[in-house]
Amino acid sequence: MAEQTAHQDALLSMQNVEVVYNHVVLVLKGVSLDVKEGDIVALLGGNGAGKSTTLKSISGLLTGERGEITRGSLTYDGMDISHTPAPERVERGLVHVMEGRRVFEHLTVEENLLVGAYARSISRGEAEQEMERLYEYFPRLKERRKSTAGYTSGGEQQMLALGRALMASPRMILLDEPSMGLAPQLVEEIFEIVSRLRREQKVTFLVAEQNTNVALQHADFGYILENGRVVLYGTGSELRDNADVKEFYLGVGSGEARKSFRDVKHYRRRKRWLA
Repeated sequence: MAEQTAHQDALLSMQNVEVVYNHVVLVLKGVSLDVKEGDIVALLGGNGAGKSTTLKSISGLLTGERGEITRGSLTYDGMDISHTPAPERVERGLVHVMEGRRVFEHLTVEENLLVGAYARSISRGEAEQEMERLYEYFPRLKERRKSTAGYTSGGEQQMLALGRALMASPRMILLDEPSMGLAPQLVEEIFEIVSRLRREQKVTFLVAEQNTNVALQHADFGYILENGRVVLYGTGSELRDNADVKEFYLGVGSGEARKSFRDVKHYRRRKRWLA
């Protein structure tokens, strides 16, 4: 596996972060990861692995769920943000697209996009100009711009959530489960847009995703979480070619259904992953 990005070169760096909910439940157990500027980094794992908690710890949304970072450090753009309020992180260009889209259902598509620019000191005219540029990436949103967001499709709502984040002029986007509930063709379309935004707008992405196959097709680097710990990391190509990743997450090579590391009985393979 490739070595992790040196901390000095990382836009975002988590080092040995532990997260506790309600002062009792330990969810993240010493997570370390680095995200280099301009990269797409995939955060992979099944339900309950700690992916969403990792993103919330980075965006500052833990406090709303009675969670807190109890150990470790979280650095963004050279500054420790472990205890920085969430709005200040947004002002610094760190924007979170949460699982489940979370669009404002009773507002129009256009109004949702304008909400994304709320934290910035720009005029309505400037915001509308930025929306027009945004529609180049999301032509479907332009077609539905006067539609009530709650009546758009799941794919359109995911595009809207991502577009709303882009209206905040982010330097880095935390994208949580963008494929959830979408048809494979729409999932591929979303990830193609993410790749294009990285390439053309220089936006950095940390994407939490259960769809390992499509995520690793687009990711420069990836981390696999289980039970609140990083159990494997490497470049996207290394993880795609890894025999154990193929078996446990891509369902290739074993002739069996996808498994979790927790279900592995063979000692040598289990030790290779979890030692």
